[in-house]
Amino acid sequence: MTSAAEWIAATFGVADRLADFERALTHGSQAAANYERLEFLGDRVLGLAMATWLYERFPAEPEGALSRRFNALVTGAVCADVARGLGVVPHLRLGKQARDDGAAQSDNVLGDVMEALIGALYLARGFDAAAAFVRAAWADRIETQVKAPRHPKSALQEWAAAHQRRPPEYSLVERSGPQHAPRFIVRVTIGKLAEATGEGTSKQEAETAAAAALLAELEQE
Repeated sequence: MTSAAEWIAATFGVADRLADFERALTHGSQAAANYERLEFLGDRVLGLAMATWLYERFPAEPEGALSRRFNALVTGAVCADVARGLGVVPHLRLGKQARDDGAAQSDNVLGDVMEALIGALYLARGFDAAAAFVRAAWADRIETQVKAPRHPKSALQEWAAAHQRRPPEYSLVERSGPQHAPRFIVRVTIGKLAEATGEGTSKQEAETAAAAALLAELEQE
């Protein structure tokens, strides 16, 4: 298997300052020097890189449409998918319990690690290099967005208003799993008309899944 150093060099074009990248791959179950601080930094770098890119790529779109695109592209689940595509999983540094609990496939963990790696790249090569990496890693996703996506929760709210129904109400059904890889099940209802449930690695993700499921059911009727 390719070593972490070889993978970092091939993926990010960096052969020095490896300590930051290694830290970005390290979960809190493995060491106190973990990815959390770099994730904090990388989240902001990703946000600015993505916002700048969208501003340039869609010059005719208003703020609302740009915001919808932005929010769809920087979710933890998308960051986790990018991380998987880059081959992050074999290089994660996890404690035994976290590994046994499935942290290597957790969207929460992989999403945070992806942001931490962007933070490490920013420290090593600056914003321009980090932004160029984001554009390369997210290129397929941004080009497949023909139009700005509607967030399922917003779309469901609009459906309820248009049909003179009560606003959607969300309730937590269940929270399970370890702290680093939780699973949430949320139910959404529109009065007594209809309901649906959704699952995710965060409450927000589960609410979004529930809204999407209920919206799909309502629009079929």
